[in-house]
Amino acid sequence: MTNTAVSLDVLRSHLLELLDGGAAHMSFDEAVADFPLDAINTFPPNVTYTPWHLVEHLRLTQRDILEFIVADTYEERRWPDDFWPPSASKTDAVGWQRSLDGFREDLAALRALVADPERDLLSPVRAGWEQTLARETMLTADHNAYHVGEFAILRQVMGTWPDARDSA
Repeated sequence: MTNTAVSLDVLRSHLLELLDGGAAHMSFDEAVADFPLDAINTFPPNVTYTPWHLVEHLRLTQRDILEFIVADTYEERRWPDDFWPPSASKTDAVGWQRSLDGFREDLAALRALVADPERDLLSPVRAGWEQTLARETMLTADHNAYHVGEFAILRQVMGTWPDARDSA
């Protein structure tokens, strides 16, 4: 194995770790664990979106990046309309679960792309001009980490963490 191959294996491993969270930031699953269904449509103080809006934004954005990576042709979405649900929209337990599951499914699909040793991390993606799988993975991980942290803070402000949660 060449140094380049070893380096790409290390990069692949680091990218997967970034996607999973938990190294330098909270994972998605930890942030949303045991979130009370009666609070999914609640607007926290001084915030213009609900916890469900935020989870759905994470799902929509991650989905967009995944489609950008794998599509032969890509149609750019409109910001912010195609990346956030309408502010007046609400969901129910089924919609909440659909958002959680959709996020997890797309994350698993992205992880599979990154984990595939046959996939070149540094070649431009099909629909891109110079964007690579490595770059789009870092973009996704960065976006997810930002909003997962935001979700955790909203939980703190809203008082929706379980009482038994270790605050350390």
